[in-house]
Amino acid sequence: MATKATGERRRVRNPEATRDAILTAARTVLSEDGPEGLSVSRVANLAGVNRGTAYQHFHTREDLLHATADWVADQLLSEGAFAARDKQVSSEKVVPAREQPVFEIMERMVNFAVENPELGRIWLFEMLSSKNPSGDKFFARYKQGIEALVAGEYGHDDVDSEALAVLMLAGNFLWPVWVNAHAKTKKERTAMTKRFSREMLRLTLNGVLKPKHYPNLIKMLKDDL
Repeated sequence: MATKATGERRRVRNPEATRDAILTAARTVLSEDGPEGLSVSRVANLAGVNRGTAYQHFHTREDLLHATADWVADQLLSEGAFAARDKQVSSEKVVPAREQPVFEIMERMVNFAVENPELGRIWLFEMLSSKNPSGDKFFARYKQGIEALVAGEYGHDDVDSEALAVLMLAGNFLWPVWVNAHAKTKKERTAMTKRFSREMLRLTLNGVLKPKHYPNLIKMLKDDL
């Protein structure tokens, strides 16, 4: 029996790589057109895989949508507000240890949102279409962080943690729209990012915490004016 030509090799299957390619394509579609534009066929074509192969990984459009949303939530948790200390912090100002966590969370979340606007869009799209938005693991973790601040001895007693979490996250993921529309240079992007992070910090200090216990952060805000 004649053998196949030397240059003709059987394609090596890599299910994990194929799944990643499909999810990457799905994130692109979701960030551009939202859930309404998502279909397994369209994503398969963008990923460069056979439609039948895509359906083997994700049996329905809903399976693909949920898997992509879970990936985005994981990224927000691991790279956003709760990332390892100093990973996203841009300021070189020294903040005392007790005040540092509040400062860092504000900086990291805003910086991450501005640098990854597509993830924010996907997350917002998912929240708008979800029947149980409060069940999102990133939202639950973010709200838990606000609740922890409120429950501490320096927090206000009458804060609605859920409403405040929605308000702050919506702002974080909408601000990049303003940055992309108005900032023409890296310096302008940096300035707009700083403006928003400082305003979020001001909101937290005056709406969630008792500012008299955070004198260095208050001074920092005044110095930035």
